[in-house]
Amino acid sequence: MANVRLEFKSSAGDADPQTRPVLILGQLPNLHRVLWSDVRGKLQPRVTEEIWKNALGTLSPNPTDNCPLYLNLATVASLPSRVSRHNSPSAAHFVTRLIRSCLPSGTTRCILMVCERSEVFASACAIARAFPLFTRRSSASRRADKKSVSVEFLLIGQNNGPLELTTLKCLESATEGVRLAARIVDTPCNEMNTDHFIEEISAVGKELGITPMIIRDVELKERGFGGIYGVGKAAEHPPAMVILSHTPEGATQTIAWVGKGIVYDTGGLSIKGKTTMPGMKRDCGGAAAVLGAFKAAVKQGFKDNLHALFCLAENSVGPNATRPDDIHLLYSGKTVEINNTDAEGRLVLADGVSYACKDLNADIILDMATLTGAQGIATGKYHAAVLTNSEEWEMACVKAGRKCGDLVHPLVYCPELHFNEFSSAVADMKNSVADRENAQSSCAGLFIASHIGFDWPGVWVHVDIASPVHAGERATGFGVALLLSLFGRASEDPLLNMVSPLGEDEVVETPERDTKRRRLV
Repeated sequence: MANVRLEFKSSAGDADPQTRPVLILGQLPNLHRVLWSDVRGKLQPRVTEEIWKNALGTLSPNPTDNCPLYLNLATVASLPSRVSRHNSPSAAHFVTRLIRSCLPSGTTRCILMVCERSEVFASACAIARAFPLFTRRSSASRRADKKSVSVEFLLIGQNNGPLELTTLKCLESATEGVRLAARIVDTPCNEMNTDHFIEEISAVGKELGITPMIIRDVELKERGFGGIYGVGKAAEHPPAMVILSHTPEGATQTIAWVGKGIVYDTGGLSIKGKTTMPGMKRDCGGAAAVLGAFKAAVKQGFKDNLHALFCLAENSVGPNATRPDDIHLLYSGKTVEINNTDAEGRLVLADGVSYACKDLNADIILDMATLTGAQGIATGKYHAAVLTNSEEWEMACVKAGRKCGDLVHPLVYCPELHFNEFSSAVADMKNSVADRENAQSSCAGLFIASHIGFDWPGVWVHVDIASPVHAGERATGFGVALLLSLFGRASEDPLLNMVSPLGEDEVVETPERDTKRRRLV
């Protein structure tokens, strides 16, 4: 499904399934509420009303089901009718699966998504995940035909008119961000080294009219970024910290998104084994998600200061590689004794969050990373792990995940019990825990937080996406939808406001301004 153009339309129009194959998708109760007049234009003359009703009668989702309507050119598929409290009401993961398995082949195809208005954003992002952009299959390069998929939403329940142009534009921006992040994560390091990643950031900056600030190679060391420099100094392509800044007039707060961009992780001298190293091209998933979300957020009108920080490095092996026992001075001014060179993500992120705190004066700092293998054990393959100094933001992350389909579950936040895992006799801390059976993912996040201080008065959020960054051998673009939803109240876009869990009751009026502005903190 690579190299498919995805188009969201208020109406995809009528067409014979023989010339434009179609997949109709939704929860079974919603499908039963669909009138024949709503779907017949996409099914006739091949499918009659009787066949349509009989097909609905055969569906018995457990958790999903599907039924061909006409050969392999028209299909109706049913999502789970119910989901648990820790899942998204949109059943987003099943949307992606059903599209991959049930969407008929063809050059021009149509998806009719039947859902409630509150599930549109999550469903659109789930659809985008089914159409990855990256491929190096030789057959793909020989194809001359361009494939396209038209997506139309048929809304059920209240406020069920056709989607507005503003909503369609938001869906386009969000899904472009999801597919951009997935493409970067899918691309191997021989094509996505730090140089290429900087080119990706610069391309987004150019589109948005923003010039990135780039700190590279020995300049990192000279300016005190010992974490990023220490991790990436052995690689052929030097490490970098790159910053995109959106600073609109009237901003009331400053938000920083910090992404871990390890373009490949060998583990360094604490080298990974032959079974654990494959797939480490995905270690830049946090930075990729921040880039995709930043692009979409700014395009949709972000009202506050937003800085995207990309901590880029390749954790390589060579004569200049960091050794266990080395001590690095990080941007925070704290020293770190290296006892595991494969615990490198926290080192680059520590520099990133410290810069966001000290130099950008951020009110809210969120770092996103494929940080620990233990995340998959703690919260599983589908739920990212969140660690934060704010109970309100912990709850908001969980709610945002259910609204957007990028599911999230909390980790234990208890620095007074866990941070002593990093005790060092010769430095301020070590970079890896003493006891790997003691809340490993929580401890890794606390290492990052320690470089802004556990008493820092702002909001700090850490999101570990190590497992949900991919499904099988394909990237998911995880994190883009989560960031857009979580910070939706800072957007001018009505749809992002609707899917945001924050700020509903925090409307502040200022006498010198006509508009009402919402602060997230």
